[in-house]
Amino acid sequence: MRKSLFSLLAVAAATAMTAGTAQAANYGIDPTHTFVTFEISHFGATTNRARFDKKQGTVEFDRAAKTGKVDISIDTTSVNSGTPAFDKHLQSADLFDAAKHPSIKFVSDKFSFNGDKVSEVSGQLTLLGKTAPVTLKATQFNCYDSPMLKREVCGGDFETTIDRTQWGMNYGVEWGFPKNVRLVVQIEAVKQ
Repeated sequence: MRKSLFSLLAVAAATAMTAGTAQAANYGIDPTHTFVTFEISHFGATTNRARFDKKQGTVEFDRAAKTGKVDISIDTTSVNSGTPAFDKHLQSADLFDAAKHPSIKFVSDKFSFNGDKVSEVSGQLTLLGKTAPVTLKATQFNCYDSPMLKREVCGGDFETTIDRTQWGMNYGVEWGFPKNVRLVVQIEAVKQ
């Protein structure tokens, strides 16, 4: 009896240990629920907004260990302001230089938590061939079992403000266009 009780406790302990590490998983970005938008003041009168329609990437997430990795690529030719002439200017060498730099990349391996929720993701943003650190703060975050996909989905709304001149995007600064650009990232990723 004593031997079987110890065996049972050993199996239970091993199961508990592997259950904690079993939460580590890979996720694929869901492009239908993932949007990257930016906002910049237009002479203090209005706000110019646009989004990128094409993006792809992966997320590694371990809730138990409170760790994660993100690798997202954004197609600069997919910038969409709702105005084709403005989109063409955004893609030009003045701004995103899409012909020379067809993608923007964000890579992160530092997740910060508030309890069980991701509170921010820190990483490196590559834009116009230059890389600099960026921290995205979560305004909300959750994981849920999707009734349609029959898989776990994790995601949240993240935002930050960057100084675009740090990446060499200087267009219009001498006319009074601000350096600061607000980035808003809505992301959902599906467990693979």
